[in-house]
Amino acid sequence: MPTEVKARIIQQTKEIYEESTAMLFVDYRGLKVKDMQALRSKLREKGADMHVVKNTLLRIAIGDDSQSLPDDLHNGPTAVAFLKGNEPDCAKILMDFSKENKALSIKGGFLSGKALDSKEVDSLSKLPPREVLIAQVIGTIAAPLSNLVSTVEALYAQPIRTIGAVADKAAENK
Repeated sequence: MPTEVKARIIQQTKEIYEESTAMLFVDYRGLKVKDMQALRSKLREKGADMHVVKNTLLRIAIGDDSQSLPDDLHNGPTAVAFLKGNEPDCAKILMDFSKENKALSIKGGFLSGKALDSKEVDSLSKLPPREVLIAQVIGTIAAPLSNLVSTVEALYAQPIRTIGAVADKAAENK
């Protein structure tokens, strides 16, 4: 039976997990406290929270989803970044930070019920932000419609231009 403190940690972690869209796991051994605080601050700006939770308590908090996680993600000293949308930006922050601070290493992640290894997290970090992706999709959809409108307009405009040219010529001849 967990103690009262552990039960509270499990409950808090469960609530954070239920609100999150993804999790990224990092090994933070050797990272200085001020560096960890700076990383947490950067992640918080993008809507993510980073917590160090005992692995056993994390497995209890996320319930059946813990069976989908490879053991190496939740063993040893692990900090978990709980993402609330904006996954590519948060992954980019972690990847950039791990390049600057060799003490931090990306273990992997968990997104849409699928475990990610560190290479997949790196690929995720290279995706454009959500807003850019939406704009690209809208642009792809709008381009054929724009071409269609131009074609239809040309079909209607050509006879009008011809009639206008004939009218102008007739006016010149008078």
